[in-house]
Amino acid sequence: MDGSPPRKRNPLTRRAQVAHWRMSRLDPGVRGLLWATTAGFLFVVLNSIMRGLSIALDPFETQFLRYLMGLVVMLPFVLRGGLAAYRPKNVVGQFARGAVHTVGLVLWFIAVAHITIADTTAIGFIGPIFIMLGAVLVFKEPMRWERWLAAAIGFAGVLIVVGPKLSGSGGLYTLVMLASSPVFAASFLMTKALTRYERTEVIVVWQAITVTAFSLPLALLHWQMPGPAQWLLFLLCGLLGSTAHYCLTRSYAVADISATQSVKFLDLVWATLIGWLAFGDAPSNSTLIGGVVICASTIWIARREARGR
Repeated sequence: MDGSPPRKRNPLTRRAQVAHWRMSRLDPGVRGLLWATTAGFLFVVLNSIMRGLSIALDPFETQFLRYLMGLVVMLPFVLRGGLAAYRPKNVVGQFARGAVHTVGLVLWFIAVAHITIADTTAIGFIGPIFIMLGAVLVFKEPMRWERWLAAAIGFAGVLIVVGPKLSGSGGLYTLVMLASSPVFAASFLMTKALTRYERTEVIVVWQAITVTAFSLPLALLHWQMPGPAQWLLFLLCGLLGSTAHYCLTRSYAVADISATQSVKFLDLVWATLIGWLAFGDAPSNSTLIGGVVICASTIWIARREARGR
């Protein structure tokens, strides 16, 4: 005893510890759904900001700066933990995953400036179908009938949203956005494989490194110096993107990847609200009807997963 008064813990630290303890007591499937829901909301906010930036700047420059700022945000954590702690066990796998993800981003950024954020999100919902198929074929994950049914109902809601948009001037960009979905699905399946022997933090850091490196040549083709406000938005995008990818990778680490996909359909709710508030994109009747169907499938599968295996 040195006679000094006991040190009081920060209230935020105590709350974080209590939240972590409560999360650890939940069923792994439920924890995976919670991590995936948080990631989805952050990604919708991120995509809304990125859509605005890609309208003002070259899309490929926007893609490069978003991941560069993500790397800048994570750099203090890397320096604090030491470079050795972030050395990957499979460098080739990290670069392969980064290359595939970059291809998906190129397709996504080509189309994002021409499609509303709600429709962009809805089109991305076809990705879970590819992910579930890949999880069964590659990882031999058990695919219970509830997950297939939730995916089918959610996909029906996506068709209600997307169907009317496949004609007219936006049809081409809608198809380009659709083409990005299987590419992103392959990237997420590779992420799931990496979680078997890599820490979440390592995967997120190396995604930022590899995508930044692969995106630089395209960004230099039509470089335009961003303004001060745009630099701040890119920094915010880096923070949102790194946090979202961390949450998503955590969901893959604690639960079957197929179990987390149905909750992704809830992203349409966030996208519709943000698109309306930020861009004045009033949701169409098809978007609202499809959103109701999607939400119904999300709530149902969440209740089923909450009962445990």
